[in-house]
Amino acid sequence: MPPTALADENSLITETTHDTSKNGLKQRPTETPIEAMSHGPVSLPGLPVFPDLKEKRKWVLEHLAGAFRIFARHGYTEGLSGHISVRDPINARAFWINPLGVHFAMLKVSDMLLLDMYTSEVLIAGKSGKPANATGFMIHSAIHRARPDVHAICHAHSPNARAWTAFGKPLEMINQDVCNVYRVQALYNSYGGIALNGEEGERIAESLGEKNKVAFLLNHGLLTVGGTVDEASYLFRLVERSCEVQLLVEAAVSKGGLEKRIIDDREASYNFATASEAESLYCEFQPEYELETMLSGGDFKR
Repeated sequence: MPPTALADENSLITETTHDTSKNGLKQRPTETPIEAMSHGPVSLPGLPVFPDLKEKRKWVLEHLAGAFRIFARHGYTEGLSGHISVRDPINARAFWINPLGVHFAMLKVSDMLLLDMYTSEVLIAGKSGKPANATGFMIHSAIHRARPDVHAICHAHSPNARAWTAFGKPLEMINQDVCNVYRVQALYNSYGGIALNGEEGERIAESLGEKNKVAFLLNHGLLTVGGTVDEASYLFRLVERSCEVQLLVEAAVSKGGLEKRIIDDREASYNFATASEAESLYCEFQPEYELETMLSGGDFKR
């Protein structure tokens, strides 16, 4: 049954219409969403806290490099296209980004470049010896400047998202998972070619708005943002898969005889409030990150 009271994105989930008295379960009023999803005496560990900013930088870069490996494993590469950035915890004017022309599957922490988002100066050059992607700088710098809440940005030309952007439409709430982007999808439907000038980057940032987490770039690709690279990367993976599901549903409907059932706004809003907050989305990414660490022996952390 749907909830009796809806919580906003940052509030605690404390009330539902489910009667738990019969099974002896009782939700604590101070539970966070991730605690509510953890059954038993322990909860999944949430976002780590770093009193030392150098340690936080190391952690951020390891998760950035890990995200690239995961993108490679899922086939989100296309020639020189694609970039992920993350704000530097030490220098508030700068962000880390991948070098141009290095396959995602080969990227390591030591390859990343640190760029000043205002001057475009390369503050730390990666060991690959290759430059940053000019298009990547234009898009990422514009968004980082416009959205102080955004700490990470993912953009790639993944196949299903590219296909869906041809329609210039947001995803529909056709299943529980896609509710993680309920009412936080933006459409940039003024395709302006390869973003080699600042104006295109500024327009993309403007289309993203103040609160959206996802942007579909018409005839181009997908962009996601988050408070951590883990959140932004998980959302990218989720939306790419959701585009695939939507395309499958559209194909089935076009053949006739089937009707789509859309989750209503009340339930979609509840799902979003329950599952799509920063700590929950960080936790959603960790199984992939741990798998990548195991498969690679953690070599991307060097």
